[in-house]
Amino acid sequence: MSKILIRGAKVLGGEPQDVLIEGENIAATGSGLDAEGATVIEAAGRILLPGLVDLHTHLREPGREDSETVLTGTKAAAVGGFTAVHAMANTFPVADTAGVVEQVWRLGKESGYCDVQPVGAVTVGLEGKQLAELGAMHDSAAGVKVFSDDGKCVDDAVIMRRALEYVKAFDGVVAQHAQEPRLTEGAQMNEGVVSAELGLGGWPAVAEESIIARDVLLAAHVGSRVHICHLSTAGSVEIVRWAKSKGWDVTAEVTPHHLLLTDELVRTYNPVYKVNPPLRTEADVMALREALADGTIDCVATDHAPHPHEDKDCEWAAAAMGMVGLETALSVVQQTMVDTGLLDWAGVADRMSLRPAAIGRLEGHGRPVSAGEPANLTLVDPSYRGAVDPAGFASRSRNTPYEGRELPGRVTHTFLRGRATVVDGKLA
Repeated sequence: MSKILIRGAKVLGGEPQDVLIEGENIAATGSGLDAEGATVIEAAGRILLPGLVDLHTHLREPGREDSETVLTGTKAAAVGGFTAVHAMANTFPVADTAGVVEQVWRLGKESGYCDVQPVGAVTVGLEGKQLAELGAMHDSAAGVKVFSDDGKCVDDAVIMRRALEYVKAFDGVVAQHAQEPRLTEGAQMNEGVVSAELGLGGWPAVAEESIIARDVLLAAHVGSRVHICHLSTAGSVEIVRWAKSKGWDVTAEVTPHHLLLTDELVRTYNPVYKVNPPLRTEADVMALREALADGTIDCVATDHAPHPHEDKDCEWAAAAMGMVGLETALSVVQQTMVDTGLLDWAGVADRMSLRPAAIGRLEGHGRPVSAGEPANLTLVDPSYRGAVDPAGFASRSRNTPYEGRELPGRVTHTFLRGRATVVDGKLA
C-alpha cells in the first residue's frame, strides 16, 4: 500500500498540519506524523483542499473529438485541481439514452485522471419536445442524477414540469440553461450600452431572469429540485435569493468568467469573448461575487466549452460560443473572491467541492479532509503568479479569454483516491 505524507499544508487555509495518505484514503491528520516509508511532499505555505468538483463540463466526446475528448478533458480537469466533473449531454449523439451515458462514464473510468459523471439530456435530441429516457439513464451503470439540455433551454413549461416530476422519484435534479429563445433570436452579446454602440444583437437579462422565475415556481409547485446553470445577471441573483427565502429547493452556479470579465471586452471583437450567456456589465459581476460570497449562488462551475481553432478564429458573428475554463478556474476564483476578501479558502472548498458534490449527489467527493475519507485532494500554491499560456494546456482546445493575463495561484498536486494525477503542476 502506497503512503504519501503531505507535510505542513494549511488545510482549508487554517493552521499548518500533516496529512497522511495510505492507499485510497486519508489515514491521519495532525502534527509531526510519522513519515517512515512514505513519499514526503513539503507543503509549507500551500493550501490543501478537497478535490474540486465541476457541475458543468463539456467533454465533447462522442462526436466532437476535434474539440476535446474524455481523456484530454479529464487531464485538463486534473491540472485544474478537479477530481470529478459532470459531463454535459450536448454530444453527437446526444447523451439522451442509457447507452450513451454509459459510454461516457466508461471512458471516464478508462482515463483515470478524474471521475466523470455524465449529465443526461432532459429531452430527446435536446429538441425540447419529448422527455428523454430519464429513468433508464438513472438506472444505468452511470447512475445519472443530473439532467440538462444545456446549450438549449427547456422552454416548454409543460415539458419542464414533467421533467421535474419525473426526477423527483429518484432525487434527481434538472439543471436549466435559462434562455428564453424568442427574446434572444440573433443575439450576439449582452443587451446594453455596449451592444447599442457596436450595433450587435443584444441578449437581454430578462431572457434569463424570466425562465428562472418560471422554473423556481414550477419546482416549488412540484416539490422537486431545480439547478440554474451559469447564472449571469444581478436580477437572476435576486430571483434565486427570493426562491431560497421561501425554502424552495433551488440551487445555482456561476462561472469563473462571469466573476471577472465584462461586456466591455467585446469592443475588441475578439471571438474568444463570445460566450452563452454573454459577458454582462460590471454591476452584474459585482452582484455575482456578492451572491457567491453570501451563499445565494451555491457553487462555481466552469462551463468548460472547448472549440477547435477554426470555430473561434473567425469573424464575431460566425464564431462559436464558449470558453475553456478547467485549468484556470481556481486561479480566477482566487483573484476575484479570495484576494478581494469575499471568501476564505474554506469558502472556496465549500463552493468548488462540497456544494457541487452535494447538488450532484456525488459520492466520495466533496468530503472533509479528515481520517477515513477518500484521498481526493488538491494542493495549491496561492503565492504563485504567472501569465496564462494556452500552449501549455492539457485541453485539446485553446479558446481561453485569459491568454497573456497574469493570474494568481497554481495547483501543484492533485490526488484521486490517493493516486497523484498532478505532481509539481504537471500531469503524473
